[in-house]
Amino acid sequence: MVFSGETEIKLFAGTANVPLSKSIAAELGIELSRADIRRFSDGEIFVEIQESVRGIDCFIIQPTSHPVNDNLMELLIMTDALKRSSAQSITAVIPYYGYARQDRKVQSRVPITAKLVADLMTAAGVHRIIAMDLHAGQIQGFFNIPFDHLFAKPVLIEYIKQNYDLPNLVVVSPDAGGVERARAYAKRLDAQLAIIDKRRIRANEAQAMSLIGDVQGKDAIIVDDMIDTAGTLTQAVKVLLEKGAATVSACCTHGVFSGVACQRIGDSRIREVICTDTIPLSAEMQKTGKVKCLSAAPILAETIRRIRKRESVSSIFDW
Repeated sequence: MVFSGETEIKLFAGTANVPLSKSIAAELGIELSRADIRRFSDGEIFVEIQESVRGIDCFIIQPTSHPVNDNLMELLIMTDALKRSSAQSITAVIPYYGYARQDRKVQSRVPITAKLVADLMTAAGVHRIIAMDLHAGQIQGFFNIPFDHLFAKPVLIEYIKQNYDLPNLVVVSPDAGGVERARAYAKRLDAQLAIIDKRRIRANEAQAMSLIGDVQGKDAIIVDDMIDTAGTLTQAVKVLLEKGAATVSACCTHGVFSGVACQRIGDSRIREVICTDTIPLSAEMQKTGKVKCLSAAPILAETIRRIRKRESVSSIFDW
C-alpha cells in the first residue's frame, strides 16, 4: 500500500477492533494487509502473515481492551511474526492501552503492570507506539522507544460545539485527578468549570461526596478519559442534578463499559454519553440509546500518515 508515490507501508488489523482498523485504512486510502489470526482448540493464538513484509514499515492496529490478555497476547504474537518476516519497522497502534490504571504502586507488594506491558511490547520487537488518551501520561516514560500520545479532544469538542448550548455549558471533572483535562475542555469551549469531590472506597467502586462550583440551571458535561463500570459517573450525575443542573451528559475517549455499566447508564437520568470507537461498543450498550460513539479513525490515520512522511504529529493538536 502506498501514499501517492511514497514508499510502501502495510497496515495490519488485530481482531480486537476490526471496524476501527477498516476506518483507518479507508482514511488512508489503502487496504488492510492480509494476516490469518486464529485460535487452536486449547486457546493458543496462531498468526500467519500472508504477504511479504521484507524491508517494509508495518503498523498493527490493536487496542488491548476486553478480553485484555487475549488481545495483548495477539499483539505480541503479530509483532513477533512480522519481526521474523524481516519487516523494517513495526509500529503498534494501540487506541486503548490496557493495564494503564496499574501505573504505580499504591500499596505494598503490588505490581506496576503498565510497565510490565511496556517491557513485553519492546521485547517482542515493537519499534514505536501510538496510543490515545492514556490514563496516566507518565506511561510514556515506561518505554525506551518513540511514543506518540494522541488525544481525542478535537473530535469530542467539535461534537459538543455542534450539539450543545455553549453559553449555558459547565464542564465537570469527576475527581481531582481529572481537573487538568476538564480545564482544557472548558478553555476550548469557553465554559465554566466544576469539580466533583470523589472518595474511592476500593477498586472499581467510588462514592461521590460533594461539588465544587456552580451548576444551577446549567447543562453539565462530565469529562473523563474512560468510563468503566459507570459507578463514578452515575453518582456524579446524581450529585449534579441534586445541585440544580438542568441536564447532565458525559464525555470520554474510551467507553470500557464493563460489568453493570450498561444497566447503570440505562437507569440513570443522564442525557447522553459521548465516546469514541477506540473500544467497540457492545450490542447491549448500543440498545440503551444513550451512547453517541464518534470515530477516532481520522486522528489515528493522520498520525500514521505523518509518521510515514516524517512530519510533525504534535501539530495535529495545535488548534
